Amino acid sequence: MSNGACFPATLGRFDDPTDRTLIDWLTSWVEDHFRKDLAQRPSKHVYVSTLPPSVIARIDRLRDSPLIRSLIERHVPAGSAVTPMKHTDELYLSHYNKDRGGDQGLFDKHYDGNLRFLSSSIVVRALIYLQSDATYKVVFADSGVEKAFTTYDFGLLDFHRELHWVEGAFNPDDQQRILLKCNYLVTLPNAAVMGRAALAANTAVFYVVKAAMEYSKSPRTPAQVFVGFLCNLFRRLNILHPAVPLALIAGVFSLLLVAVGYGVSVL
Repeated sequence: MSNGACFPATLGRFDDPTDRTLIDWLTSWVEDHFRKDLAQRPSKHVYVSTLPPSVIARIDRLRDSPLIRSLIERHVPAGSAVTPMKHTDELYLSHYNKDRGGDQGLFDKHYDGNLRFLSSSIVVRALIYLQSDATYKVVFADSGVEKAFTTYDFGLLDFHRELHWVEGAFNPDDQQRILLKCNYLVTLPNAAVMGRAALAANTAVFYVVKAAMEYSKSPRTPAQVFVGFLCNLFRRLNILHPAVPLALIAGVFSLLLVAVGYGVSVL
C-alpha cells in the first residue's frame, strides 16, 4: 500500500462466544436506554465518550480487539503507528432518512471525509454491527466490495478515500440497525510530525461536520434547511474533488467579511 492509496474495504466477524455475549449485552442496553429514540426518526449519533463508564469499558473491548487491529495492520506499511481516535467514536442508531436534512446521506454516494489529499496518514473507520439483518447492502465502490452486514459483522473502510453508499428499501418491521463507528489514525513510517497535524485536522473535520449534520437533520427552521442544503451540497461536491467544498466555504466566508466590512463602513 503506497502513500495516498486507499485502504481496502475489509470484512470481518466476531465469532468468539465471549465477544458475541458482549455484543448481545450492549444491544440489550441500547434498546433499553434509547427505547424512545429507537421508535423515532431520523438517525441518532451519540459520542461513545458520553456514555456511562461501564458501557464504554465494554465498547473498548470491541474497538481494541486484536482482530480489528490485526486486519488494519495487514493492509498498511510495516512500521505504521495505529492510534485509536476514541474521542470521535460514535454509537449509531441507523434509520432511513430522506428529508433533505444534513443526515440523509446514508443512501447517497459519498466519502465520509474530505482529507484524502493527506498522504502521510490514513483514517480507518470500523463499522461494528451490534444488531442488523441483511436488508441493507453497503457498497464500497473503490474497493469493489459489497456486503449486507448482519449482527456480529464488522467492516473496515478508508474514511477519506472510499466512495460508498447503502442500497435497500426501508421496512419498519426490519430489525433495528445498531452499530458502532470507531476510527483509527494510521500514521505511516517516518511521518510522526505530520501524523500529529493529521490528528488535529481530522478531529476538526469530525466535530464540525457532525455538528452541522445534527443541527440540520429533519430541518424545520429556515436556518436548519439552509445548513442541511449545504451539507448535502458539500457531500456531492466532495465527490468531484475535496478542494471544491473547501473553496466554496472560503468564498462564502470572504463574501460575509466583505458584507460585514461594507456594513461597518456605512454606519
